[in-house]
Amino acid sequence: MTSIRPGIALIATLVLAACSTGGLDSSRGPYAPGPKPGALAVDGLLVGHRLIQAGEFELALEAYSRAALERGTGDVDVLSGLGTANLGLGRLGQAEQLLRRAIDTENAIPETWNNLGVVLMEQGNVAEAEQVFRRAYALDNGESDSIRDNLRLAIAKNKNPDYGDKKEQDYKLVRRGSSDYLIRRVP
Repeated sequence: MTSIRPGIALIATLVLAACSTGGLDSSRGPYAPGPKPGALAVDGLLVGHRLIQAGEFELALEAYSRAALERGTGDVDVLSGLGTANLGLGRLGQAEQLLRRAIDTENAIPETWNNLGVVLMEQGNVAEAEQVFRRAYALDNGESDSIRDNLRLAIAKNKNPDYGDKKEQDYKLVRRGSSDYLIRRVP
């Protein structure tokens, strides 16, 4: 009888295992699921803005590029997003071109003007940056502290061309909001 019990247990296990569907869903397999048929895609601009907030500028570029396929490459939000992502990556030349194209449209927002001003400051074009910050400040009705601070810095640097020549000054870009940057002195 002792030898029959292990045999019965083995047969019962095999019978129950045959009834089971297994640990994995056999229709999906071991891989991650693909796109859901009939599901709506999330807006590329929204994804890009969230990736910018997370500091994932390369991924944001891809999201804004997908948004450009839907909205067109002349859309102000797409251009602004692409320019901001390039600014975050330190690609100042590309960022400047894209942000200039964005402000040439009639729907440019103050943050786009501010970001262009940041690019110009980083490139050393202080006089032009001051004018761009003035425009951003005017469009924003003076409500944004970061735009005001950037304008103050540009004015101070423009009034005193030797500002920073005698002593090395370190500045960094600080992101505030989804596409708003502020230049701050590193302590």
